[in-house]
Amino acid sequence: MQLGIKSEQNQTTKILATIENYLQEVVAPQAAQIDRSPETLKQVLLGMGDRSLLALRVAQSFGGAGFTEIDYRHFQILIARYSGALAFLQTQHQSAGSMLAASNNQELKQHYLPHMSTGKVLVGVGFSQLRRPGNPLMKAQEVEGGYRLEGKVPWITGWGFFDNFIIGATLPDGREIYGILPLQQQETEGLITFSSPMELIAMNSTNTVSANIEKWLLPNNQVVAIKPAGSIHKSSKKNVLHHGFYALGCAQAGLDILEISYQKKRLSFLQESHRSLQQELDNCRQAMFAAITDCTYQKQLQLRASAINLAGRCSQAAVISASGAANDRDHPAGRVYREALLFSVSGQTTAVMEETLKGLSKIS
Repeated sequence: MQLGIKSEQNQTTKILATIENYLQEVVAPQAAQIDRSPETLKQVLLGMGDRSLLALRVAQSFGGAGFTEIDYRHFQILIARYSGALAFLQTQHQSAGSMLAASNNQELKQHYLPHMSTGKVLVGVGFSQLRRPGNPLMKAQEVEGGYRLEGKVPWITGWGFFDNFIIGATLPDGREIYGILPLQQQETEGLITFSSPMELIAMNSTNTVSANIEKWLLPNNQVVAIKPAGSIHKSSKKNVLHHGFYALGCAQAGLDILEISYQKKRLSFLQESHRSLQQELDNCRQAMFAAITDCTYQKQLQLRASAINLAGRCSQAAVISASGAANDRDHPAGRVYREALLFSVSGQTTAVMEETLKGLSKIS
């Protein structure tokens, strides 16, 4: 038993080393281009597929890496440190893989999962609308052979990257239904139309679109899951730490730039700022990993807010240390500063918003 555990740990260590090597040697040198070019972003996404890195939380029996939660959180920090756009795009696919892995639909699992690690099949997600209060934006009605979908999906990242996406809709009794839809214009038994990619100030290359869905039939064999009403809110509460690990990686990226500024300018206050912020970041990272398995929701919420605030402060430190050069389009400080913006609101709930603002007011 011990030998089996040790073997799995060694394999995970090798995969994380492969990831770090790829990020440092291939992704980091072209991070600015990845940030603004969908074509370059697609190349590095497929490069992850070439290394079988796109289904890290999927079981090895389905071709994934079988990462534990702690393994995956280390990965999140790593990838966000080198490219926010790649981190944000690939997490859509990784999330879809996790949802499919948990599905009871064996046909879908057999069709998709064995090909997700290599990127032969790429799947996004579009269910953030389920978090919105009031009249559901996406509705589903059970009909013969499946479910009729009607409504709007405000955010789908990965147009031009992913072939399909997992949609979330609300049934009349409040339950949530998730199913596979094509991420392209379709008119068969219903209509799916997509907007042009939105003009975003952060990670624009990830091609985020909205969708209008009219009378679309989701067949029973394309249903990923049907969950009780309010499941997405329970999941957001349970997983409140998760997006915070991307913020930690973004914060580290800011400190990497601050360190470079010190090496160039040799100003002692830059070194001191780096030392102080790095200590804060190390403490927050340590506390967040400890909180994965043993912590109250309120403490996890506070740690998530701390990570967001650190990403903002460390990225601002990077900008300030770079002086006017940070305003150059290709300078990493500006890119990381924008990435901090997106990681501040990714997966945001009202509770996360409130706690983050409390933290900001304390700092000021």
